[in-house]
Order: sequence, then structure tokens, then C-alpha cells
Amino acid sequence: MAGSNLKKSKNSETNVLVIRLSAMGDIAMTVPVLRVFRATYPDVKLTVLTRKFFEPIFSDIENLEVYYADVNNKHKGFIGLTRLSNELRKQNINAVADMHNVLRSNVLKTLFLLRGIKTVQVDKGRADKKALTRSKNKVFKQLKTTHQRYADVFSALGYPIDLTTHEFPKKQSLTPEILSITQNSTKKWLGIAPFAQYDSKTYPLALMIEVIETLDKEDRYEIFLFGGGKREMDILNNIESKYKNVTNIVGKLSFEDELKLIGNLDAMVSMDSGNAHLAAMYGVPTITLWGVTHPFTGFMPFEQPMERAVLPNLAKYDQIPTSIYGNKVPPGYEKVMHTIKPETVVDAINKL
Repeated sequence: MAGSNLKKSKNSETNVLVIRLSAMGDIAMTVPVLRVFRATYPDVKLTVLTRKFFEPIFSDIENLEVYYADVNNKHKGFIGLTRLSNELRKQNINAVADMHNVLRSNVLKTLFLLRGIKTVQVDKGRADKKALTRSKNKVFKQLKTTHQRYADVFSALGYPIDLTTHEFPKKQSLTPEILSITQNSTKKWLGIAPFAQYDSKTYPLALMIEVIETLDKEDRYEIFLFGGGKREMDILNNIESKYKNVTNIVGKLSFEDELKLIGNLDAMVSMDSGNAHLAAMYGVPTITLWGVTHPFTGFMPFEQPMERAVLPNLAKYDQIPTSIYGNKVPPGYEKVMHTIKPETVVDAINKL
């Protein structure tokens, strides 16, 4: 096989740079791909260029180094990116896998190509996504997953990988900080992440509270609420105060510990957002709630079956998906998620 021949031809000096600066969900989606790469090419070093905050996401992958991109200060603008390119040159980069394909990474690509370093950028499938999201003559079909698009970049670089060989890591040990919150509860641990970047793909808070109230009464689950920022923390603190089996995690753990807790959950309920991908990268059964976006766009969490995707009324709202990220909402589509009943969400959780 070509893959095995390539593996033998690589040596321990080979260092592949992987560029993925944001967002959290997209970065989490690289993790299963990088694990498979590591298992297939153990002698090839991986250097991931991303923001410092995201470093813990890659903690279980051996022979991988995170290089920080300070795009707001030191590496800002063309001069900053040139400085960054010069810094990376000292890392003996042999090939570049650009998983981002934005203006910043395009500048870096050009600088690497000028030095004779092979660079392959992810094909985002923009034409297919446009056909899937347009209102007229919509081509409603499953598109290639983002995980496979990332794998294709490595294949184009000469490192073919097979994502079906992926193996999840063992569950990480809980730190004293996590144990102080979980109290070693023997109930099922359920994560709920009720927020997303756009309202169009955020389940109405009043309906999510109904879900939480029903689950709390069942007294079978230890429910952990995930989010970020002061506004979300205040909302979740208010919810926590009303129910005995609910704990708000925001502001109580480091990001590293938060990831360890997520990896030890029995299930996660999330929007089409970053928390879904963080849970899925640990193999946690993940239920996703969808608004004007749709799993066909290629953003279904890794190895999660379609039956774990809870969708709105597609017969009533037949233009879904209206956008890839949820930023485009046609008139009349503002309340699509109201068609997902709380009991439907509860049933999906209990089936797990």
C-alpha cells in the first residue's frame, strides 16, 4: 500500500505543521484526525499552530507540540505573520497542513511556498455548501464531513490516513478540583451546553429549563451546565440555584479540568456548537439540537449516529439548512427550534 511505503520513507526529523487558529469546535474536530495520523505515522512530529488557550485540547496526543499564534499582538498583520513564519522556520517544518484556509493562513502559505515547503489547504467545499443552503434549487444531500476534509489534507501531503481506524483515549483521572464538584456521584453524569454563537441554533432557554426540570425530578442524573462568559455564568447560576441535581461549571474549573470532566461524562447535550465536538472527541455519546443549520453540512460530531441529532420541523421549515454557521436566518425562521418539544429532548437523553 502507498501508505505503508510513505511511512517507511519518513524519518524522525519530519515535522508537519498543522494550522488551525480557531474556532473551538473546528479545533476539536482536528483531534480525532491527528490521533489517526499519530497512530499511522508515529515517527512524524506534529506541530499545531493555534491559540494558547486551546493547547489542552491536544493533551492526549503524543509527539505533538503546540506553537502559540499571538494574532492580536506579536503576530498581528503582515509583519507579524512574517515574524511568525520566521519563528516556525526554526522548528524545521517540512510540510504544512492548513486546516483553516483563511486570510492569515493564506499569507503563511505563501511565505512557506516561497521557501519551498509543500503546503496543502483544506477544501471547504464552498460550492456544495452553497447548493445545500440556498433557498431555491437546493441540493439537499449529506456533504463530506469536516473530519474527512481534514484527513484529505494529509493525504494530499503524502500521508493518507483512514479515520475508521480511530481509537478513543482512556478516560482521564479526575483532579481534586473536579472531585470537589462531582462529589463522586454514582448517578449518570449528564452535560448540558445550552448556548451557541447564534440565536438561530440555540434552543430557547425556557424550553431547556423544562428539560432540566424534568430530568431533575427523575433524580437519575447529575447535571453539569457548560458555557462561558459572565452573562452565561449568571444565567446558569440562576438555573443551578433552583434544582438539586444541577451544577454550573462556568468559572469553577480550568479549561484543562473542564475537558477532563467532559471526557468522563456519560452523555452530553449540546447545540450545533463547540461543546458537542469537545465531548465527541472523547467518545462521549452526544445529543445535538439543530436550528437553521443541519448535520448534512458536515459538522456532525465525530462518530455520532444521526439518530442523536434532534431536528426541528423540516416539513414546516423546508429551507433548512439556511446557512452553514447559523448566521443567515430567512424571515419567518426565527423560531424554528420552538418546534423541538422538551419531551423529545428528554426522550433522546433517556434512550442513551
